[in-house]
Amino acid sequence: MIEDIGLGNVAGAGELAGIGADTVAHLAGLPSEVSAFDSNRQCGSSMETLHRIAQSIMVGATDCGVALGIERMGRQLGGGGTRETTRITEFNKRRLEQNSVQRNLAKNHFDDFSVPFQDEILDYSPVLSMTQTAQNVAEVYGLSREDLDAFAVESHKKSVAGYERGAYRDEIIPLEVEEPVFDENGNWVEAEHGKTIVFDRDECIRPGTNIESLGQLPTVKGIVSPTGAELRITAGNSCPTNDGISAVLIMSEEKARELGLEPLARIVGFGVAGVKPQVMGLGPIPATRKALRHAGITADQIDRVEFNEAFAAQVIPSCKELGIPLDRVNVNGGSIAIGHPLGATGARLVLTVAHELRRSGGRYGLATQCIGAGMGISTIIERI
Repeated sequence: MIEDIGLGNVAGAGELAGIGADTVAHLAGLPSEVSAFDSNRQCGSSMETLHRIAQSIMVGATDCGVALGIERMGRQLGGGGTRETTRITEFNKRRLEQNSVQRNLAKNHFDDFSVPFQDEILDYSPVLSMTQTAQNVAEVYGLSREDLDAFAVESHKKSVAGYERGAYRDEIIPLEVEEPVFDENGNWVEAEHGKTIVFDRDECIRPGTNIESLGQLPTVKGIVSPTGAELRITAGNSCPTNDGISAVLIMSEEKARELGLEPLARIVGFGVAGVKPQVMGLGPIPATRKALRHAGITADQIDRVEFNEAFAAQVIPSCKELGIPLDRVNVNGGSIAIGHPLGATGARLVLTVAHELRRSGGRYGLATQCIGAGMGISTIIERI
């Protein structure tokens, strides 16, 4: 019955090099008649696969498909990172001095935002790290280091509470894995085998995280302040790097009824939009506005939001611009605590908000992400 499989992946690192959706389908034992495609819209990759499969079903081209996301960030981040960050930082400093961006064109791009964008931000080179874009957005919206750290503390608190009350039980497939063995220098000893454990919760959630502990962390290497303000982005108010896999089964209402299945939700709105790469984290704002128009509803009708916490610096202003109260956002914690395995996150967000709508009794849910290089992607679902 599965007609198409989409795989969202960004880096294709390590064991994933050269492995696409067709390989995954084969390893899963699906017949060769099942078609497959790969998608790379950076952080929005698996949400993009979900959009494509859902849209194919909506126009009647297919009845059933699976949206997948996979990322091995533990592989792709090895080696060269510090050198590359330093090189980009020096390049950006030179661009700042040259003042070479078309300023008026950039300004016009932000007419729909509630705050003015400093010339220094928009003059900053678009060749930059994601942490630099978070610093830029924090400066635009006047968010302090304490503001960002306080948001991060809440993400950990909500994640701990969410796991304790079983909020993620229906979303996670437990795996039996061997614990890795490391030598005294922290290197993995591949030939040795540790004990077998049940792996059933995200590793990066830290109970007891507080403002004091986060305040002791250094700011991320390589970022600068275009306006000469304080540096605010740390590992503590950014998402950690994770490995992860997500999957969502999507089918037409008629097919679900025929099979006697009980759907979690109906997909009712899509949105993808671009912003200037200097403020990449604000991409969810225009993307969500598009999705709301497509769904035919307004922001105040959204009951629950799963907002990918790439950085605290981008979630806070995006929700402010959209008029979405933070108490409706990531009620069981977000990616600052749970993690953000790039290509896998989007489908996970949609599934998470579907489960939360069922628990809370809400009607409409929003899943949204910022995307590297300056984009945003959003999905609106309705509880059935």
